[in-house]
Amino acid sequence: MAELPELPEDWDRCLAVVAHPDDIEYGAAAAIARWTAQGKTVTYLLATRGEAGIDSVPPAEAGPMREEEQRAAAREVGVDEVLFLDHPDGVVEYGPALRRDIVRVIRRLRPEVIVTGPFALRMTGGLVNQADHRAVGLAALDAATDAGNRWIFPEAGEPWDGVRYVCVSGSADETHGVDVSGEPLERGIAALEAHAAYLEGLADMPPARPILTQWLGQAGAAIGAEAAVLFEVFDRKPR
Repeated sequence: MAELPELPEDWDRCLAVVAHPDDIEYGAAAAIARWTAQGKTVTYLLATRGEAGIDSVPPAEAGPMREEEQRAAAREVGVDEVLFLDHPDGVVEYGPALRRDIVRVIRRLRPEVIVTGPFALRMTGGLVNQADHRAVGLAALDAATDAGNRWIFPEAGEPWDGVRYVCVSGSADETHGVDVSGEPLERGIAALEAHAAYLEGLADMPPARPILTQWLGQAGAAIGAEAAVLFEVFDRKPR
């Protein structure tokens, strides 16, 4: 029996804001595959290039490599535009500078939905959340409001107050789900597999197919589907 409502899909533009290459692929990419198949436009915005993410590869080499893997992963789910802010991987700071950078992109692209990662101390499953994830997730939530106020970061473009939902993937407090059964799940798996060099450096991480099939299959029960991506949704314009 379904426990959570499905996320409304009567919108056209989405901006996914995360800290690192691969953050979107641990679940949310399957939902993005569903949305792009519906004709929606999704853009990725990454705070870093993930240059500190592979212990055996120096940052100067890892950054460009992970950027290319992220672009390849985006193509697997129908995303053409991938943007990077070049904040330093591992030490991203929450504050006005990060919020301003995100606001500038929101005002240019005018998304109705923002997808981001968890900003609580713990993620779903009780895992301790990484510092960059917390900083970027909270900044994305705040930037959705900042973008609509012309007196906050006026140098970052004309206001856009059209963000309806901020959808947090990996939250321990899920409120909505997206059915990703079938092709969206397959495309989400392909997107995570595109991070081949990164995954190779994670000795304790299972391959993409079994881990996503298990995680999203278990999540599907919450909305009565074979597979689902679950989000904590902040409705900025309640009806």
